[in-house]
Amino acid sequence: MVGKTGIGKSATGNTILGRECFKSKFSPISMTVESSKGKAKVDGHRVAVIDTPGLFDTRVDEEETQKNICQCISYASPGPHIFLVVVRLGRFTEEEKQTVQKIQKIFGHAADKYSMVLFTHGDQLEGTTIEEFLEGSSDLQELVARCNGQYHVFNNKLKERSQVTELLQKIREIVQKNGGSHYTNEMFQEAERLFCKEEWARISVSRCAKLVETDPKRLAAVIAAKSGSAKY
Repeated sequence: MVGKTGIGKSATGNTILGRECFKSKFSPISMTVESSKGKAKVDGHRVAVIDTPGLFDTRVDEEETQKNICQCISYASPGPHIFLVVVRLGRFTEEEKQTVQKIQKIFGHAADKYSMVLFTHGDQLEGTTIEEFLEGSSDLQELVARCNGQYHVFNNKLKERSQVTELLQKIREIVQKNGGSHYTNEMFQEAERLFCKEEWARISVSRCAKLVETDPKRLAAVIAAKSGSAKY
């Protein structure tokens, strides 16, 4: 399970497993600071759920949070069959868009076929269907499209287990569609390589922009040095 801080990931994990495995309470800050794993037998199947730290938690350094999220790959050895991209029902804010983009950068495009969107706080639909709700947001439609076109709605206040049964059935269908395969460590390493490359390029552009403002002569020297080294 991956997503933003305070959207109900831990409560969702507890609902799936049918017991209190993860610390959960209503709070604007994340209850999860490190990835943790819970297991249970659900509907006759052995299920393992990994709860990850929420992104955009102001108490924790973003780089540290990303490292902790990456732990989920080793916890799910040999690799996760599904990434549940957890999104709270309501207005899809800019911060939530950035969260999804960050998750997709961390795990790469290869993770898309192993993903589905899980909406929490389903009680807020109040008679509106999830399909009607999605029609009002092109951003959410795009997110669902990237995640196998699959989504599910959870109401963690309900004790009704049918919502869990339906979720697991959708996950089994995705696993079957993928031929039983899972996200691999090799896929993650490739995503990590591309992520580092993009970050380095971003930092380099930022530094060049600062040099333009503060020391244009030094920038010219750097460019000349780069051009000279490229000839050999």
